[in-house]
Amino acid sequence: VQLQASGGGRVQAGDSLRLSCVASGRFNRYTIAWFRQDAGTDREFVAAVNVVGGGTDYRDSVKGRFIVSRDNAKNTMYLQMSSLEPDDTGVYYCATRRSLILRYNPIDYDYWGQGTQVTVSS
Repeated sequence: VQLQASGGGRVQAGDSLRLSCVASGRFNRYTIAWFRQDAGTDREFVAAVNVVGGGTDYRDSVKGRFIVSRDNAKNTMYLQMSSLEPDDTGVYYCATRRSLILRYNPIDYDYWGQGTQVTVSS
């Protein structure tokens, strides 16, 4: 599976962005997730969606502001980000793992996209 992330940009605090992640293969029986990494920090879990059941999970700091979704017919995952804050700044990566069991550690993911930069200024 190859992943292509897009949709990042430079915005002001309070603005919105929608990230997309297109897969070259099918997401069947996968968990798909978004991670982010800012300069000098570890890559951190942001949100994930179960491809089969549609269940989602988020890191606490983005709950109520971000929505993760997927379109299985298009092999595409989305991250709708609203009320963006400067702490949301970073390179956002999409990733998949060949299991429906959600994991929050990046090392548990098998395939990664190239990342898209999100910069939020105050």
